[in-house]
Amino acid sequence: MSWGSELWDQFDNLEKHTQGGIEFVDRYSKFVKERSEIETSYAKQIRNLSKKYQPKKNSREEEENRYSSCRAFVSTLNELNDYAGQHEVISENLTANIVAELARYLQELKSERKSHFHDGRKAQQQIESSWKTLEACKRKFERDCKEAERAQQHFEKMDADINVTKADVEKARQQAQGRHQMASDSKNEYSAYLQKFNQEQNDHYYTVIPNLFQKIQEMEEKRIERVGDCMKSFADVDRQVLPIVGKCLDGMTKAAESIDAKT
Repeated sequence: MSWGSELWDQFDNLEKHTQGGIEFVDRYSKFVKERSEIETSYAKQIRNLSKKYQPKKNSREEEENRYSSCRAFVSTLNELNDYAGQHEVISENLTANIVAELARYLQELKSERKSHFHDGRKAQQQIESSWKTLEACKRKFERDCKEAERAQQHFEKMDADINVTKADVEKARQQAQGRHQMASDSKNEYSAYLQKFNQEQNDHYYTVIPNLFQKIQEMEEKRIERVGDCMKSFADVDRQVLPIVGKCLDGMTKAAESIDAKT
């Protein structure tokens, strides 16, 4: 679908639509920010949990570390601490790769959108101004035609009246000629401006607005692609830490397998 040719008369609707797009980007950015905060909070709670159950020095728990199950538990707590670190990495990467990037992009998007619709409103105002000028030319032409007709009727009436002097008849004739000339000039002016307006109108609806709307369409397509890339990054941030998370879990498994009940 080409917005330039399909939506040439949908300026207001496009303005609303693109504003909705900006609001969606902002909403998605807030979602990722909240997810990042959850990861930070979760990592903190996991670290605190690991710290809470670490054996205290010179305590009974430390003495019990000679038992394989107790040593395995300490290893599990250490791995859990490293596991928490990966959730901090997720939080940091979500903030840096998505939240911060979208914040910058939103400013660029708002600025570009503002520029496009400023140009659109300016073009609309120009064609509306030209229309008003054309209407003014038309009213002047119609008014001058009526004045010329009245002047002609007045002249003919004076010319037919035997009681009117030749000087008055000549004056009426000149006035009629002057009014006819004014009407002719108004007609030429109206005709010339009508041609000019038709060309401006043609350029407006078939060149200016279509080109502008194509730029807006490209802006929207880039916005949608950008959000798609962010959604992919959202998943990749988790995927990137999976190998280390797996090592943490492997460490927990190895610690559990090191337990020797007989010993």
